Amino acid sequence: MSLDTWVQNRWLEKLESSPQEIKDLLSVADRDLEDYGLAEKLSADARLTLAYGAMISAARVALRAAGYRATRAGNEHYRTIDALEFTADPEKKVIPTIQAIRSKRNQGSYEVSGRVSDREAESAGRLAQKVRQAVEKWIRTTHPELLE
Repeated sequence: MSLDTWVQNRWLEKLESSPQEIKDLLSVADRDLEDYGLAEKLSADARLTLAYGAMISAARVALRAAGYRATRAGNEHYRTIDALEFTADPEKKVIPTIQAIRSKRNQGSYEVSGRVSDREAESAGRLAQKVRQAVEKWIRTTHPELLE
């Protein structure tokens, strides 16, 4: 599989990015990380949601830097996370964990609250910072022209 195969499957579309877009998208991840850092009095569900927001934003940045965008045909978050295999997480070290957090976040947002522990929320916050750093490192290595 490759990102071009994903385009053929209509999971992604090819679309060039710009330094301004990358800067703007990174600022979304940074905002979520900053909010997470201030969220100690929020529920574990809310903290996990903030951490997840930072992770999905960072994953979106990597995908956009590679010149692709997930289609709006459903499973956008799932595909955006899985696409990290072709960018900042080629060994798939964090993808399964992010997908598990995505699932847990969906349950907490749409089905039932209170199933996220403080420990899970803290772990998600640390992972969000790690993913954000890995994405920027990958962009600096592979597409430095996109970082001003």
